[in-house]
Order: sequence, then C-alpha cells, then structure tokens
Amino acid sequence: MPQRRSHISESAAQSELAQALAELREPYETPFSAEVLREAEQASAPAPELDLRDIPFVTLDPAGSMDLDQAFHLEEAARGYTVRYAIADVPGFVTAGSVLDHAARERGQTLYAADGSIPLHPLSLSEGKASLLPDADRPALVWTFQLDSDGALAATQLQRALIRSRAKLDYETEQDRLERGEDSAAALLPRIGRLRIDREAARGGASLNLPDNEVVKGNGVYSIRRRRPLPIEDWNAQLSLLTGMAAAEMMLEAKIGVLRTMPQPDDEAFETFRRQTVALGNPWTEGRYGRYLRELDRRDPSTLPILDAASALFRGAGYHAFDGDLPEETMQAAIGAPYAHATAPLRRLVDRWTLTICLAIAEDRAVPEWARESLAELPTLMQQSSSRSGQLNAATVDRVEAAVLAPLVGTVFTATVLRARNGDGEATIQIADPAVTARAPVPEGADPGTLVRLRLESATIASGRVTFSPA
Repeated sequence: MPQRRSHISESAAQSELAQALAELREPYETPFSAEVLREAEQASAPAPELDLRDIPFVTLDPAGSMDLDQAFHLEEAARGYTVRYAIADVPGFVTAGSVLDHAARERGQTLYAADGSIPLHPLSLSEGKASLLPDADRPALVWTFQLDSDGALAATQLQRALIRSRAKLDYETEQDRLERGEDSAAALLPRIGRLRIDREAARGGASLNLPDNEVVKGNGVYSIRRRRPLPIEDWNAQLSLLTGMAAAEMMLEAKIGVLRTMPQPDDEAFETFRRQTVALGNPWTEGRYGRYLRELDRRDPSTLPILDAASALFRGAGYHAFDGDLPEETMQAAIGAPYAHATAPLRRLVDRWTLTICLAIAEDRAVPEWARESLAELPTLMQQSSSRSGQLNAATVDRVEAAVLAPLVGTVFTATVLRARNGDGEATIQIADPAVTARAPVPEGADPGTLVRLRLESATIASGRVTFSPA
C-alpha cells in the first residue's frame, strides 16, 4: 500500500466525529414535554380477561434491545404448527387525543442515530411498562396462527391477553445455539421460517437482502461494519410478515384500515435489470426475479453490483388508508400479497392503528371513532417520519465513513463500481475494507462490477464529504 499522507490521527478523527454526530442529531431531537413524560409514567392498559401467562413466550431481538415489541411461542400441532405472536399493547397504554398521542403523531417513528435512538414514546413506556421484557406480566395483543404442514395459513385469531415472557433472546446467541444443536425456545423457528420463505417464493415474492452498512461503536470508536442478516433474522422476519399479511386480509375484508403497499415493477424496469445481469456476467434468463435473487451467492463480490441494480425493482413503497372503498393498489409486490405494518407499535406509529382496527374486527365490534377519523392522516405522517429517518441514517453513515477514512488520506484503494457514471463522470463505488460506499470519478467504460483504483484526496467529517481521484 502506498505511503499515507494522513493529516489527522484516528483519535482526533473520532473526537471530531463525536461532535459532528451530536450536531447532526440536534434538529431531529425534540425533548418530550413534562406533561408527556408525566402521562407516560401514569399510563396503564386495561387488564385483559384472557390469561396466557402459562404459555412460555420469548422475545428475539438484537442484543441490548429494550423496546421489545414482539414475543412468540411455537409448537407442533396435529396437522402442522401453532404460532402465537404477542405484540405490545400500545393501543391500551396510549389514549387517543392525549398529549402522549399527539407527541407520537408528531414523531411518527423511532429514529436511530449512531449515538442512540430518538424514541417514538417516552422510555418509561417503550422500554418499561409496555415492553415485553422477561419475567414481567404484560398486556399484549396475541395473534394465534394455525399453519398446515406446508406452512400455509389455515386459521387466524387475535385476542387481548396477559402474557409473561420467559427469556430475552438475541440473534447471534440463538443462531450459534441452533447451529450447535442445543436446546432453544426457537428450535422450531428454522423449520417454520423456511416453510414460510417457500410460501413467499410460490407467491412470487422477492427479498433483496442487501448487506447493511451498519454503524458500530466499540471502546468509544465508531466504525462501519458491512453485514448480512443472519439466517435466524430472516426466519424471525417471516413471523412478522405472516402477521402483517393476516392483518391486511382482515382489514380488506372489513373495508377499513391502512396498508403498506409497493407496486410491481413494470416491464421496462424488469428488462433493464435483465440487461444489467447479462452485462454483469450472471444473467437472469428465466423464472421469477425473486428466485433469481435468492439463489445469488452473497459471498461472491460480483453479486454486490447485481443486488444494487435490483434495488430499482423495490421502489415506490407507501401507505394507503381506506374506509369503505378499497384502494386501487393493495399489493406489496416484494411480499407478493397485501400487507400491513402490525408488529412494531413501540417504534412505529401506524401499527397502533392497525392493531386497534384488527382487534375491533376480531371482536366483531365497531372500529373506534378516533381511529376511523384519523386514518387519512397516517400516510402523510408516516411518509414524513420515514423521510426524516432516511435523512438521519444517510447523514450518519456519511460522517462515520468520513471519520474512518480521514486518517487514510492519500491511500490508494481498490473499489468495485456499483452504479455507472452519471453526467459528472462519477459512479457509485464500494470499498471492501474499510466498508465505505461513495461517489467517485471512474474511467469511461467502467461498468458496474469493474474494479477500479482510487486515491482518497480528502475526507471532511463535519459534512461527511469524501473525494477520490483515479489512481
């Protein structure tokens, strides 16, 4: 590697980064008022009549999570499987029209910054009395699904109940446990998860599963880790998808609710992607694009430009609220079915409406007026909060990448072209180590998948701006 012309030490870069991240967070972080905090402290949910505390539910989340929205219990049944999926009873804790309700509507969703989250609800609720923490009695909205031996949904039930989680599991520990063949409360999750993934493929659904550029902090140092979801994360996600699809079907049948939709890519988008796969040396020639994406080897570096190109097929997601007349668009194309957000009410506003409406349908009673009257607001509120989340995430990653690169100014890197040059001659490139995605000038004809050599000219931490030149 050529001699580095570093103008800043790693420790100085990290110090500058801490200040840049604090400044970045300021516009997004509005403290909860004393009234909102007081209302959250005093909030209580109605005591459920149904007692399911004898069922050994567990939660499964990233290590260290405290805002636990879901708990599950899986068991074999005579003709398949019984899946119980308990969701935190946020509708029971948050009163419509209260200051707590209005504060949540202003926020829309929990935002995640490098130095901590900006929660949708006060922590006394989201990491306290409403969270499905272990060894504590909690009210929950419990979905019970009967699956046949092929994983197809045969029956659905939704009830408000009292539960008690037995354990707080994390992905990495349980993945290791399953691979070693040790006892685990998630022992049936691989089997059920794979069956549901097969059902998704049969529906024509598709999963992109791009590696994440994840900001991590260890010993006070921020870095970027490029990681793929563990298999157990994909299996666990299938429980959430199962619930979201069941919720969507309930609301469509009742002709009231809010869906998470995404249009099917048009013929032109498919043809463009097909040509790109040919140019990248791994042509998609037949079958559904979901199957093609599933069969790609994620360990092969040449797969990365293909996945990046495929991202153009996963655009246009939005929310559609309806009451009476069904929306023209009801499908979530990547899932291959109607779908609703219904499993993360501690972290996402819209789920509280979905759960409230579905519970009313399940109990054969009228949907509460507050939910009906405010339905039309939800798409805008969620779009605005998603925009804030995307902006914060992108700006955070940019600043951490700049800090990681700042001590390496002058270094020549080998990078993979992900996206072709635009009008200014720059392309999207990926450096493997350190894991950085950036824009850079590349030679004419450097198509996606091409390896190029680039010299790092500058890295400005305060703005997250990095510049390269061809080497």
